[in-house]
Amino acid sequence: MTESKSMILGCAGKSLAPDEIRFYRDERPWGFILFARNIGEAEQIRDLVSSMRDCVGRPDAPVFIDQEGGRVQRLRPPLAPNYPAGGALGALWRDDREAGRRAAWLLARLHAFDLSRLGITADCLPVLDVPVEGASDVIGARAYGKEPNAVIELGRASAEGLMSGGVLPVMKHIPGHGRAFADTHFALPTVDTPLAELRRHDFAPFKALNHLPMAMTAHVVYSAVDPDNPATTSAKVVNEVIRGEIGFDGLLMSDDTSMKALSGDFPTKAAAILAAGVDLVLHCNGVFEEMSGIASRTTALEGKSLARAERALTYIESRDVADESAIRAEFATYFEAVA
Repeated sequence: MTESKSMILGCAGKSLAPDEIRFYRDERPWGFILFARNIGEAEQIRDLVSSMRDCVGRPDAPVFIDQEGGRVQRLRPPLAPNYPAGGALGALWRDDREAGRRAAWLLARLHAFDLSRLGITADCLPVLDVPVEGASDVIGARAYGKEPNAVIELGRASAEGLMSGGVLPVMKHIPGHGRAFADTHFALPTVDTPLAELRRHDFAPFKALNHLPMAMTAHVVYSAVDPDNPATTSAKVVNEVIRGEIGFDGLLMSDDTSMKALSGDFPTKAAAILAAGVDLVLHCNGVFEEMSGIASRTTALEGKSLARAERALTYIESRDVADESAIRAEFATYFEAVA
């Protein structure tokens, strides 16, 4: 197996530029991520995904996307219907728990159909954040609900639906983004909530689903644990909370390093993330100079991190035999607008 570096990278457009091809061949990211700017026709997406994997010489190199439903959905019609956000599943669950769980599984299974036909193998879902009143709407309707039980049940169903269709789930944003009063795309939020309440409310979904293969960190400071560093660059949060209290021993990736919440230049960010014990550095916007900075301080994927990466991919080695039209028809009994 070709040695990979501990990073997941995006690209600038709908096809790879010559300098991107050379860069990926030289720097060997473990995986890639797609955004709306990379999305055109189906054949174009398949060609882009294939060319990414060709660059690193690994046909199983994971390709990620944010395909939640609602406002965070990179594939749009005609590639995929406009699906409901997590909050709509939560509303259904509050009326009928079994219906909510079933709809969450069905929606995730539909995501897997949509992604798999394009060669995309990982979805940054489920969102396990539990918002509180007054928090930034950066999570908002993306959340399944404002109490942990709804998030646990619907998050579990979503992860299982993705994996049944051969797509790797990534739970986010560990250990919990629901109390952030700032949008991490633009600023670094600090949460001053006591640790006991964080355990009861924010950490609970991640602890309940700590067996899942992958998680994405939160660019959030938890002053009760580490007042100086956000979770993404905090060895205390990673080791004591994520690995310790929550008990997550899966593959841990950072949230996007091109967001404004993290300070410092890109080499500094990459080094701090890996030093904290995060397995993979994520960079999304495709800006070449920034990716070069990330790569300059990113090391080979090895040891426990490599073992976690290899284990994560085993979760999607097979998929169920399912009738897509039947699943779409059943989902439409819950949400007619996406029949």
